[in-house]
Amino acid sequence: MGNKKKSFDSYSKSPLKEEVRKAMKRYFKQLDQNNIPIDVYQLVLNEIEPPLLSSVMKFSNNNQSKASKVLGINRTTLRTKLKKYDIK
Repeated sequence: MGNKKKSFDSYSKSPLKEEVRKAMKRYFKQLDQNNIPIDVYQLVLNEIEPPLLSSVMKFSNNNQSKASKVLGINRTTLRTKLKKYDIK
């Protein structure tokens, strides 16, 4: 019953989701009211995925199996993403 795992985010003084919320608020605030953003989801992914992958690869000493476990994705998916962003 008390075996719920805490996410890394729950240990952070400034949770990641709050930082994303702040960044998105700043992003939308700076936009001209006449310009409606499109494809914001892909924009955010393209911004956060490369540094996330680089950080996890560094953490795992470039061990793709370990990195894929840390990320919770399949190793083939990780390889595809590393190739997409030219991360070695």
